Amino acid sequence: QVLLVESGGGVVETGGSLRLSCSIFDRTVGIYAMVWFRQAPGKERDFVAGISWDGNASRYADSVQGRFTISRDNAEKMVYLQMISLKPEDTAVYSCNAFLNTLYNYWGQGTQVIVSS
Repeated sequence: QVLLVESGGGVVETGGSLRLSCSIFDRTVGIYAMVWFRQAPGKERDFVAGISWDGNASRYADSVQGRFTISRDNAEKMVYLQMISLKPEDTAVYSCNAFLNTLYNYWGQGTQVIVSS
């Protein structure tokens, strides 16, 4: 079982920045791809950004490309999502996901991000 704890959410004005953090409580952290998802009120959960187990590859949703940056520090067991130029449509609960395969797939509780217009 992998425990994931997100932090760093809050309320920010349009154009502002936030950095989300995901603490990973597991000794095998280095084998998982890490992904950030978000879910806005009344909508389905959407992919935001993902990073490979070694941090050498990353991918972003079109809606956040160029504004969000995912990174990881396996030694510190942390994953980050740096968000700049935030828009009201970025308002959502952001969740961290550790993925190895369909059997080993873990989620955090999420952190709320609110972007005021």
